[in-house]
Amino acid sequence: MIVITGTRYEAVLEEFNHRKILFPEYGKNREQLQDFVASLTGDEIIVTASLELIDLLLGAFRGEENLVVYSDTGKSLTFGEAHGLRKYLDFDLRGGKTGESSRVSVLFVEGKTDSKFFKAAYKKVFGFKEARRRVPGNLKLIERLFERDNYELVVKDGSYIAVIPSEGNSGVIRNLGNFLRAMEVFEFRVDKIGLAIDIDESREQVMESITGRLSSFSHQKSGGKFIVGSTSVIPLLIGAKIELNPCIEWQKPAVEDFMLAVLQADGTLEKIERAINILCIDLKRKLRPKEVIYLAMAAKKFWGNLEGFYEMTIMRTPRWKMEKILRRGGIYEVMQEVIP
Repeated sequence: MIVITGTRYEAVLEEFNHRKILFPEYGKNREQLQDFVASLTGDEIIVTASLELIDLLLGAFRGEENLVVYSDTGKSLTFGEAHGLRKYLDFDLRGGKTGESSRVSVLFVEGKTDSKFFKAAYKKVFGFKEARRRVPGNLKLIERLFERDNYELVVKDGSYIAVIPSEGNSGVIRNLGNFLRAMEVFEFRVDKIGLAIDIDESREQVMESITGRLSSFSHQKSGGKFIVGSTSVIPLLIGAKIELNPCIEWQKPAVEDFMLAVLQADGTLEKIERAINILCIDLKRKLRPKEVIYLAMAAKKFWGNLEGFYEMTIMRTPRWKMEKILRRGGIYEVMQEVIP
């Protein structure tokens, strides 16, 4: 199957004049579109400007032989790549003019709490502010992301950082590959792509995963980063062990460790130390970092969600303390490098 989007579809269709071509979405509601998709064999060429229909087609047909062709550039994505862009980045596969480019970095992080942590850290330590829906032209094709919670966009002196949660280590690597492919096909660019990843086993394995994903693109390594076209890909590896109360379990480096360090710096851990020790004895095991953070939330009488607690705590921490924690954890300089 071939799905054609964009405004120059007539030029692309000249290559397929012997195939059955359909312009299906006009005047159809969702139920009718579902019936239409169910009637297809997979050999058709479909010209569409309906994201609803595109999503139905991507859900019904898989396989590397199926393509989404963006007619304005004549370049294509596999259905797998297109599905990843739709599901995880709400990418507008119809394309369009992106407008004037700004200095932009994208930082892919593992989860929602991580996105709040990095947004707040960039605001507190580096002086960024909420972009307040002023989405730069480079990011227009994922503009709808920033209307939701947990997808963050901050700006300073005309430079933007988009912080995007990605469902774990593998999600960060997946989003990297799909976003680079989208830049190729839709011909837009960002200055830098940061990858905030916990080192689960070893730094070498994480770097191998990144290198493996980049093998599909023409790239070169420059120091600790990679260059793909005019975009820098910067691994922001979280690998520091932060020493805390012996009743707190430590298994691997994670953003949660930084939050515990913040809570230690503002005296909260000392205030709840007795509760931590009692629970450790009662449960006959060490407490997990997230359990300690929930205790801290109760101690501070914060009744919102975990993401809100991260942001509130960081924004109430003195800048010099927060910078010291980032430096001690080995990520301050890399966070600075991600700034476009």
